[in-house]
Amino acid sequence: MEKISPAIIIETTPPKFQPINSMASTNGQVRILGCDEYKGAALCLAQAFIEDDVARYAVDTPDRENWSAKAKWDLHLCILEYITYGHCLKGLVTTVGPDYGCVALWMPPGQNMDSFCTLLRSGMWRLHYKLSAEGRTRFFTEFLPLLHETKHEVMGARDDDSWYLVYIGTKPEARGKGYARTLIEYTTKQADAQNRACYLESSNAINPIIYAKLGFSITKQIFLTRAAEPVQLDVMVREPHAKTGSTIVKVVGL
Repeated sequence: MEKISPAIIIETTPPKFQPINSMASTNGQVRILGCDEYKGAALCLAQAFIEDDVARYAVDTPDRENWSAKAKWDLHLCILEYITYGHCLKGLVTTVGPDYGCVALWMPPGQNMDSFCTLLRSGMWRLHYKLSAEGRTRFFTEFLPLLHETKHEVMGARDDDSWYLVYIGTKPEARGKGYARTLIEYTTKQADAQNRACYLESSNAINPIIYAKLGFSITKQIFLTRAAEPVQLDVMVREPHAKTGSTIVKVVGL
C-alpha cells in the first residue's frame, strides 16, 4: 500500500487504461470497476484476507482483544472499503469471475492516494478514530511508512514510474480457476507495453512461488514488529518483458 500523508496535493486525472476486455466477468473476462461497485470488490478482499496477519495487523490488537469477532470483521471490512474506494478514484480496480470472484487493486504509475481530497472521499480519514490507539500506531506510524520507504528504496528512480499491485484476493469459492493469474496478466501486459516494472508485497508464504511463475522475483523481506510475533512481507518486483519474435526478453534497469 502507498503511504497516506495529510499533505494537500492537487488532484490529477488518472491515466486512461486500455481494456483488454471490460465487459461481463462471469465467463473469465476482466472488468474494470468504478466507485459504484467498491463495496462488492471490498467484500471479496475482506473474505480473501480474513485470516491474513498483515491485513488484520491494525485490527487484532491487544487493546481490542475484548471485541467480538463481528466487531473486528466490521472494522476489517471498513478498512478494505476505504482502500478500495480510494483505488477506484485514483487507481485501477479489476475483477473477474461471478460476483467479484477475484479482485485486484493496482496503483498506476504517477498516481497515489496522498491527496487531501482522496483521503476525504475514500473515507480513510475515519481510521484515525475507528482504529484503537495501538491500531493507529501500527497502521499510520509503522505499516504505511514501512511500505512507502521500502518501495522507494527498492525502486529508486522508478518508484513513481512503476505499477503497484496493492491487493489481489480471491473468494474461497472462486479459487483454483486461474482468476488471480488473469487479473495480474491483464495489467502486466500493459506494463510490458510501457516498459514499466511491477511491484508488490506478499503477506502469504506460499504466494511468492505463484508470483515467480508470473515473472516476479523477491528483492527484499521486511517485518512488522509490534505484534507478538514479527509479521513478514516479501517484496517482489517484475521487470518488463519485451517480445522479440517468439522469445521473451527481460528488460532490466529501465
